[in-house]
Amino acid sequence: MKITVAISGASGSILGINFIKRIPKNIEVFAVFSKSAKKALMLENNISIDEIFSEHKNITIFKDSNIGASIASGSFKVDKMIILPCSMNTLAKCAVGISDSLITRAFTVMIKEKREVVIAPREMPFSTIALKNMLKLSKLGVTIAPPILGYYSNQQSLEDMEKFLIGKWFDLLKIDNNLYKRWE
Repeated sequence: MKITVAISGASGSILGINFIKRIPKNIEVFAVFSKSAKKALMLENNISIDEIFSEHKNITIFKDSNIGASIASGSFKVDKMIILPCSMNTLAKCAVGISDSLITRAFTVMIKEKREVVIAPREMPFSTIALKNMLKLSKLGVTIAPPILGYYSNQQSLEDMEKFLIGKWFDLLKIDNNLYKRWE
């Protein structure tokens, strides 16, 4: 399986990092970080992406400005994509088909090829404009899955909460996992 993980400039970009770290090693990962995502990671977590994935052989990192990257073409055949977190700016661009970056270009390709896409919008509360954009994308087959906790899995820590969210996103992308306690 090949998956694109796009991390846009919303608060909580660390969720995207932790999502990537938990992807099974047999899945080929193509990661794209917007400039704002890099800035959010530095401001919120004091993390630079250059130091994160050096030991992961299944991960290729692309610059968001590289619209000629492999994932910008439908013939490359990426199976799934997630934008995590998805800023309202990226959400709006996706909803109207603007593809001025690698993230939005890869998204446009996934839509035209009718491949699985999950978007995790990360703002609260959602404006009417954002809700309309989400509805438009949902009607196109995009799964809208913001980071919302389900308390039935008895999370006791921030790590437990993140594992729950990542497990739910893995479920949507059909990636086997046992990251959270399921309802019995």
